[in-house]
Amino acid sequence: MNHRLINSQSALTLLVSSIIFSPAIWAANDIDNISNFDQNLFYDLTNDLGAALNYRALTPDEPLGRVGFDIGFDVSSTSLESDAMKQAISGETPDRLLIPKVRFHSALPLGFDISAFYGSVPDSNIGLIGGEIRYAIYDGGSQSPAIAIRGTFSQLSGVDQLDFNTRGVELSVSKGFAMFTPYAGVSTMRVESNTNVLGLNGEDVSENKYFLGFNLNLGQMKITAETEKVDDDEATANARIGVRF
Repeated sequence: MNHRLINSQSALTLLVSSIIFSPAIWAANDIDNISNFDQNLFYDLTNDLGAALNYRALTPDEPLGRVGFDIGFDVSSTSLESDAMKQAISGETPDRLLIPKVRFHSALPLGFDISAFYGSVPDSNIGLIGGEIRYAIYDGGSQSPAIAIRGTFSQLSGVDQLDFNTRGVELSVSKGFAMFTPYAGVSTMRVESNTNVLGLNGEDVSENKYFLGFNLNLGQMKITAETEKVDDDEATANARIGVRF
């Protein structure tokens, strides 16, 4: 077997294991303590969730092609900088929020791609759906990078006390070098959070996101690792395994 393939698979195993078996807690339990919040704490919770639940493309910018599609599994791990998320949860208080997701990408005509995902935190009421539509400004080539712009959306589900969503516009660039394709991008996000708890007003927050990652092309299998920062707050590590056709 190709030694590069063995080394790549070993690196991915170490990356995913470091996320899954880190001091973070998979079972974050339910978000159901918002009734105890004041407005400042609710604002902090909105920021925390914006960093944890925003849409992540986890892919370089080359379009899939006329009939291409991609399915995969990914996991994100976001550090929780404030006490808001910890106070909102009724059970154990995690230092990081881990969210596994199943994702599907599909090609559209004229350089457009679409994507959708579903994720949930095990043993909690935290569910998440989202999607994107992406346009390749430049397809890229042997001498030039690919550049894409995308509109993104994510929506929290399952939390009775909270109606939460994010919307974003991202610009990213990638350049392939043999099997290896690094990429980077910037996003502006609108984070909206509303609650049925009396005495708390909804929050509408604008945030900036910066991300850097790489994709490893192993034939039909694609492996992606990414790091992300939302303004001066939480950092997120992401890993993805996908199959492209």
